Amino acid sequence: MSSEPLTLARMRADIARMVHEQPEDIGLDDNLIDLGLDSMRVLNLLVSWNETGIGLDFSEIAEHTTLQGWWEVVQHRLAQLDR
Repeated sequence: MSSEPLTLARMRADIARMVHEQPEDIGLDDNLIDLGLDSMRVLNLLVSWNETGIGLDFSEIAEHTTLQGWWEVVQHRLAQLDR
């Protein structure tokens, strides 16, 4: 497992790196598919993020197209892990 926690800032930076943008250019409500994320890139992000032990599933992430939506999924999962 990675020692770096999954934060909104890390997610934004990872997504930005994947689509060759600056993190500050990735808005919470931007459509990530329109920015160039395809299913293979999403899977690569999930592999990296799941190294933190969060256990995200592609299907729950695929229901959302924005960073805000993904962050809400992560927050829900983190709350479940804290129980």
